[in-house]
Amino acid sequence: MHDQPRYKPLAKSEFFPDQQRSARPRVPGTVARGQLREDATLETGKVGTAFAPTVPVPIDLALLQRGEQRYQIYCAPCHGQVGRGDGMIVKRGYRTPPSFHIDRLRAQPAGYYFDVIANGFGAMPDYAAQVGVKDRWAIVAYVRALQLSQHAGVGDVPAERRAELAGGPAALAAPPSPHTP
Repeated sequence: MHDQPRYKPLAKSEFFPDQQRSARPRVPGTVARGQLREDATLETGKVGTAFAPTVPVPIDLALLQRGEQRYQIYCAPCHGQVGRGDGMIVKRGYRTPPSFHIDRLRAQPAGYYFDVIANGFGAMPDYAAQVGVKDRWAIVAYVRALQLSQHAGVGDVPAERRAELAGGPAALAAPPSPHTP
């Protein structure tokens, strides 16, 4: 094994007729392992050049819980628990990010948030290396839930639960105690 036929990288080769090179060009259409990107919207947050209008993955409780967990780790230190831009780092002197609840940001499409997480914006660094594609979408879904929670109206409450509104926020927050007479 010590003395075996081999080529040094990019060495000349008489074996291949094209330009006598030992390093072979890639086969057209070849994709490196782990690099297949079948859904451009999922990977980039864009449809063509425009931001994706909605989250391109099914939104369920598990996704929102994952989004909340990732939000608390990566976003809450600056953006705060409910997205008002009042996180602990801001209280210690870091630049205040805008609230997710201002009209300009509530009107942004979901792909905008995905793009900002991936590429950064203003003083916010990019989180592409720390937050994977699926987790970015989970965070976007959670931010949308935060926005809805802070701007919900009576019309957003299911009809069968509207009667509970008469009891105030406490009636919606907890079921009645079994010990109540």
